[in-house]
Amino acid sequence: MDVKLEPTVEGNRITSLDAMRGFAIIGIYLVNMLSFHSPYVFIEPLEWWGKGIDRIAYMFIDVFAQASFYPLFSMLFGYGLMLMRERAIGRGANFTVFAARRLAFLLAVGMVHAFLIWPGDILITYACVGLLLLFFLRFSGKALLILALAMYTIPNLLLGLLLLLADVAGPIVNLWETYKADAQHALAVYGNGSFREITEMRISEWNFLNSPETIPITLFSILPLFLFGAAVAKLRWLEESVRHLKKFKVAAFGLLLPAMALKTLPYYGWEGYSVEFFQDFFGGPLLALSYAGMIVLGAGKFEAVSGSLAYVGRMSMTNYLFQSILSTFIFYGYGLGLYGKVSAAQGTLLVFAVFFLQIAVSSMWMKKYRYGPVEWMWRSFTYFKLQKLRRRGNA
Repeated sequence: MDVKLEPTVEGNRITSLDAMRGFAIIGIYLVNMLSFHSPYVFIEPLEWWGKGIDRIAYMFIDVFAQASFYPLFSMLFGYGLMLMRERAIGRGANFTVFAARRLAFLLAVGMVHAFLIWPGDILITYACVGLLLLFFLRFSGKALLILALAMYTIPNLLLGLLLLLADVAGPIVNLWETYKADAQHALAVYGNGSFREITEMRISEWNFLNSPETIPITLFSILPLFLFGAAVAKLRWLEESVRHLKKFKVAAFGLLLPAMALKTLPYYGWEGYSVEFFQDFFGGPLLALSYAGMIVLGAGKFEAVSGSLAYVGRMSMTNYLFQSILSTFIFYGYGLGLYGKVSAAQGTLLVFAVFFLQIAVSSMWMKKYRYGPVEWMWRSFTYFKLQKLRRRGNA
């Protein structure tokens, strides 16, 4: 018997889940904006933006956004795949086929995004690591939770301690000095180059960011977060949030202080490779969990805010790609050519301006349509069936 799996219907959506996606979108944009307008990969940020309001803007992003929103989005990704699997099993459908199509579409979009739009793409990584996630989804929720915590904590803690020993043992080499020429090259190409020259630079930068040496670090930072999100879905913590209210309070407020202590490590006068590692790899996920807890607790009390974020979250991929397309047009040479000419503070203001626009557009769109444009294509490909796009009364 051929059982077909249909996508999640609107009435079954969890507002706090969509609100988290929407909140993650602005956080990711805050971090990405630094790379959109400046050679962030090749610079020491506190030297590049070392004075006045630019320094404050960068510190704000570094503490409250950097390495805190990709963990949140990663957990949501794992949650979504587990939710899809649970529904497939409930209907007797072949989850593996649907998941393979879903990840294949994600990989294709990621390749276009990385090589033709912006090299900081995360979708390729999600698609590849997502394939590994499929092997673990049969585990129980408790097993997934334990595995996620062990897989993340043990290797990253060991690496962090090795970096700490390296900091203590010898002088700290300023790696940014070796990248000065790369920074100037990026300024010249992205700011004034042709589309072909910029594309070649994009490919080169993507290879730099995704070298073979980064694979183990990527694997042991992304996969455990996927597993954690999958565990939350299987344990039904969000669906039964009232029963698990204490967990969300602990996440929201119990994790906030240690998260902020770790996130502000570079500003205590402690220097070295280990500082940024502990800041990002431990402070980042803790702050992400704190944000998630706050959103769940506040979803019912601040319905206007959570509802606005949820609209953006329901179109998360469309909004993510739009941010890249718009920003690269503004800053790259084949567009307005403002690369390297915008400060950290100006870029931050632009993020909020664009995000408020996305809230307005997403709200209007979702009142007429069931899915965002890219989400509609993604779902249609996943289920090999054109999804109904317009809502009733708008046909």
